[in-house]
Amino acid sequence: MAITDWPDDQRPRERLLALGPAALADAELLAIFLRVGVKGQSAVDLARALLAHFDHSIARLAAATPQELTRVNGIGPAKAAQLAATLELARRGLREGLRERASFGTPGAVRDWLRLRLAGLPHEVFIALWLDAQNRLIAEEELFRGTLTQTSVYPREVVKHALAHNAAAVILAHNHPSGLAEPSHADTLLTQALKQALALVEVRLLDHFIVAGNAPPLSFAERGIL
Repeated sequence: MAITDWPDDQRPRERLLALGPAALADAELLAIFLRVGVKGQSAVDLARALLAHFDHSIARLAAATPQELTRVNGIGPAKAAQLAATLELARRGLREGLRERASFGTPGAVRDWLRLRLAGLPHEVFIALWLDAQNRLIAEEELFRGTLTQTSVYPREVVKHALAHNAAAVILAHNHPSGLAEPSHADTLLTQALKQALALVEVRLLDHFIVAGNAPPLSFAERGIL
């Protein structure tokens, strides 16, 4: 049955207008974006299929490339491009919000953006949020891709980037594609090495986050291991 044949109070768009977006399920919100389904599937059915393809993970959907999106029946190049553009706008909106915040001295200030940026990626990514003396965002920078070890992430290279941005502080983050957020021994050793190297040039390491799955990013500072 097409959505136009549904009762008004069950249609996603009408429900959003009446109750607000927070009242809608993920598939309903996605259906509003898709607008129409395909033969035998309503827009909500297509949205559910799209979510199922990415294990019902918004994070994995957000990290998908247009090519990966088109593997779902009913998602052509045009819809894939539109969805990828919408998700990138969401990321940029969150990053703009980060720039406007007065301070990033608390672990909760960057969690939403980190989940949208890193959760669901199939490869490991190491990023830095460079901050000024008031803990305001100067720049976000991807420093490395691949398994993190002290032999693959060189502290002197991180220090060079800190100096290039004239940063006073930094928040580091990387993802675990395995979905397990617990820090490895290598993660802990690397973090301590980076903290010591950055301290030599008076750059404070405020936190190091691990992003994994749908769980809130793990904070080294909150764990007391920074």
